[in-house]
This record gives sequence, structure tokens and C-alpha cells, in this order.
Amino acid sequence: MAHRAGDPVLNEDALLGVYKPAAPLFEGGEGSWLIDEDGRRFLDFTSGIAVTSLGHGAPEIREAALAALETGLLHTSNLYRTRPPRELAMALTAKTGLDRVFFCNSGGEAVEAALKFSRRWAGTEEGARGRGFVALRGSFHGRLFGSLALTDRPAYREPFEPLMPGAHFVDPDDLEAMDRALDPEAVCALILEPIQGEGGVRPLPAAFLRQVREWTRERGILLIFDEIQCGLGRTGYFTAHEQAGVRPDLLTLAKPLAGGLPMGAVVMTEAVAGAMQPGDHGTTFGGGPFVASVALAVVRRLGDPDFLVDVRAKGARLRQGLETLRARHPRRIREIRGEGLILGVEVSGEAAPVVEAALDRELLLVGAGPKTVRLLPPLTVNDEEIDLGLERFAGALLDTEDSHG
Repeated sequence: MAHRAGDPVLNEDALLGVYKPAAPLFEGGEGSWLIDEDGRRFLDFTSGIAVTSLGHGAPEIREAALAALETGLLHTSNLYRTRPPRELAMALTAKTGLDRVFFCNSGGEAVEAALKFSRRWAGTEEGARGRGFVALRGSFHGRLFGSLALTDRPAYREPFEPLMPGAHFVDPDDLEAMDRALDPEAVCALILEPIQGEGGVRPLPAAFLRQVREWTRERGILLIFDEIQCGLGRTGYFTAHEQAGVRPDLLTLAKPLAGGLPMGAVVMTEAVAGAMQPGDHGTTFGGGPFVASVALAVVRRLGDPDFLVDVRAKGARLRQGLETLRARHPRRIREIRGEGLILGVEVSGEAAPVVEAALDRELLLVGAGPKTVRLLPPLTVNDEEIDLGLERFAGALLDTEDSHG
């Protein structure tokens, strides 16, 4: 039929193409598996980029969602109080040792809120006088104007400049430069990922975290830990930073928080919270009763000590398998980085062909920079699935051996 003026344009895919989707069309999920329209089962070692930590179709999430639907409270706005976000906030403060929580809808919003809260706190009696921020080389904090300004990806930044002013980048290996950059006359906060995810799965040493904590505390500069990808059990600990024995002033969380439903959070000290006044910030949807009910079930599972011990054991099994592959293919696998079930494999040549070859073998992987393949299986993955994932990953390496640089 010919198109007539005024008729809507029909597009077989009306989604904005900000991502390049892989070929399969998924219609179902079960545990560590996604199922496409032809019934093929793909082993999911992406977890929706560290989101579906309890796997697909998790019973805890289903039961919490159904119970929340029965109440009839999907949304009230934040003009009114409901019980689920209050209980979730109490659970998060108990687990993190921080004092107050702000809920939003995504990781990008959580980072934006943390930046806003930091500037509001700056200039208080105990705060720094600067308004700038320090971030690390290799960082990724989001794609909004504030978070993008603190993301070290020129290709992401340049089309949208000018971004938020006052952003300064420091190499995490250069402590002298960090010492100089943490000037309370110029900056109000340092933001960092304890494990840089998009930057190649690079854990920051505990000694580094302790040193910057000491400097920021001495100088009245806030310390923000962005654990949107690496937090909430992914390392085998509830927070990725806790092994370093330090505590930030603000902690951003999102991805796995509500098990696949959109939710972000900023957890903060009482001092930061006290600087905020009614009307300084807000959200219509953040912390709604339905999504908070699901998130509470997720947090209870991810915070269970026995569950976290199991995650550490699975992470050790996966890493040992990768080390075995590296011993067999030393020229193909350059380095293995990460903790728990967030692991990065730096390969010779480009990572993208390996990811594509793995897809052909019905294994879902994701890159982390040009040369690193990221493995993010559900935290509920079992030993047989880990071994199968390693077998398929080894096949993908062999499939691309002739093309690597």
C-alpha cells in the first residue's frame, strides 16, 4: 500500500538506536539462561550488565512482585509515605553503615544526585569550599551531563560538550597528582569505582582507597564510591569497598538493586543528608512502593552471609578456570582482573570478535573497553554452568585466534 501524506510512518523497529543489539530476539529466561524465539538457550554471562544478579525468573522477585501488586500500591509519588521504601532504606543503612538514603530510577540519576548533594554540602561549616570534582582515568559514571563530565571516555563526551564544568581527572597510579588535585579550595568531592567496570574491570588497591579516604577526610572533601556495577554482592561482599576497611561519605547503587526493575540509590552520611533542604532535590517515581518491595527482597538475598560466601566460591572457580585457559593460551590471554563474579579477561587483539564468537556458541559476554572481555554471570550461577561457560569461552578464543593482533 502506498504511503499517503499524513499517515504515520511504520517502522519495524521504532526503538531509538543508541545500542547495537545482538541478533537473537529473546522471549524467555530461566536462571542463568535466556531463550530466544526459536527456543535456543543462551548461557547469560552478562546478567543484563550486572543487573539480574539473582538470575532470570528468580522466585524471590516473582513472589515479592506478586505480593506488592496485591496491595494495589504501584505509585503514590513522594508526597506521601509508604512502608516499602522506608524498610528498604533501613536495610541499606544497616548493611552499609551509612545513615540516609535517596531513591531514584537509575545509576545515572544516582550519580547526578550524589554530585548535587556534594555541592550542597560544600560551603557548610565543615565542608570544602571548592565546587569541582575529581575522578579517575578509566572511570565510567554515566551518560547524563554531570556523570558524563566525570566519565573518561572522549568518544562519549565530545558530541555533547560543553558538559558540567569543574571536572578533573587523575591517573589512579599517580598518588602525587592525586594529592595535588584534592585541593579543598577547588573541589568538593572525589568520585571513584572501587572496581572500574567499563574501564577494563580494574580493581583499585585497598591501600589506594585508604589513602584517598585519609586525604579527603583531613581536607573536608567528600568521598563518593560508585558501586553501581561492582556493588551489592557482585564481589562476594555486600559492598565492593568493605574489604579495604574504609567507608565513603556517599555510595551510589543501582543495576541489581531491584532485580531488573529500574531503581537507583544514594546512601550517605548524616552530615551530607543534613545539608539538604526540602525542595533541593526530588523525584516523582524514585522509591515507589512496588519497586521498593521487590528491591527489599533482592537486598535481603544479596546481603545474606551464606549467599555471599557461595558467591566468593563461585568466583574462585571461574577465575581458576580462566587461569587454566591462560596457561594454555598465554599469547591469547594477557591478564585476568577482578573479584568475585565480576571478572575481566584482557585478550590480544580486540575483544569484540571474541564476544561475537561467543554469541555464535550461545554464550553471552560483554566487552569492557577495546581489549577486555567482561564476565558477569548471575550470582546464582551453578558449577556446571560455570564450567560450560568456560568451555564456550575457550571455543570463542580459538574461533578468533587467527584474527587477533
